[in-house]
Amino acid sequence: MGGWHDGGVPPGPSKFKPHVSGPPAGVLDFDPLSLLRPKRSITGMSAVLLPFDDCHRVDWNSFDRLLDETVSSGLLPVVNMDTGYATLITATDREWVLDRCRVVLGEGNFAAGAFNRDTPKAGFEPEAFDRSGFLAATELVASYGALPVVFQNFGLTGLPEDEIVGVYQALGEVTDRFLAFELGMMFADFGRIYSLDTVRALLDIPQCIGMKHSSFDRVWEWQRIALRNEIRPDFMMLTGNDRAIDMVMYGADYLLGLSAFAPDVFRRRDLAWETGDPDFFRLNDGLQALGSFTFRDPVPGYRANCAQFLKLRGWISTDKVHRRAPGRPTHDIPILKQLASQIDIDL
Repeated sequence: MGGWHDGGVPPGPSKFKPHVSGPPAGVLDFDPLSLLRPKRSITGMSAVLLPFDDCHRVDWNSFDRLLDETVSSGLLPVVNMDTGYATLITATDREWVLDRCRVVLGEGNFAAGAFNRDTPKAGFEPEAFDRSGFLAATELVASYGALPVVFQNFGLTGLPEDEIVGVYQALGEVTDRFLAFELGMMFADFGRIYSLDTVRALLDIPQCIGMKHSSFDRVWEWQRIALRNEIRPDFMMLTGNDRAIDMVMYGADYLLGLSAFAPDVFRRRDLAWETGDPDFFRLNDGLQALGSFTFRDPVPGYRANCAQFLKLRGWISTDKVHRRAPGRPTHDIPILKQLASQIDIDL
């Protein structure tokens, strides 16, 4: 493994503003309490932080430790996500991450983001969408024995929704299973929340076995869970709402960045829900307090808090972040220590 190469989307706000296709916030034609599923078994997937050393190179030894901690906690590690700076590191770096995971974890024991970087200009010109590159990114992840989590990009979210569905259908030509991923613009300028008609179409793609939803909006997520329950009950609706991690109570599974802070505590919480142990609510409240603090605006700064937290835990060597990622102040650290005590972690 070599060093680390700089790369990524140029800093500063993009002029490209993909629209939100979802329903108006607050509109529900059913009682969300009808979705509650007590004592269900929760599938937990956790994004894994990509740690750096003092020279801003990937700290592979610390990365291995994070993989081990995630697996030993009983969660599926997911790399090359936003928590792993997938949109900032180069394609070479992302492939090094895949190679490291295959060595440490073996094939079939992790998931990974499939991301094909493009530019905002592509979003204004649908004919410029790099379809082959988009498919190749997913095929690459699958070739490492990982479950692909298919990232959006400017080209994809700039397409009309019927054409977007066609792109997801074409993914079935390069992999027999994948997770779709819709995300809000608080995470990435290219993010787009799909209409329920598009979500319904994704449910009809056999190779699409689940979907990660990251809007921070309970209503949109409840609607997706209800639609899943009606059409394809085995389809995984994975919450990415780090500000509402109790969505698991309503039938969601999860793929979160917050769980990278404490995969072990998340697993304890999940088992408490499955067994009907009221300690679920204490742990969930503590984890949610941590999420509400660390996922404050600007949201991408949570990765700096994650590095601070994991360094305090002794899981990584430094709290450095990607050089183009936003940081958090050092006076967050005493607050992180206090929040950790609420989930039985002594920092």
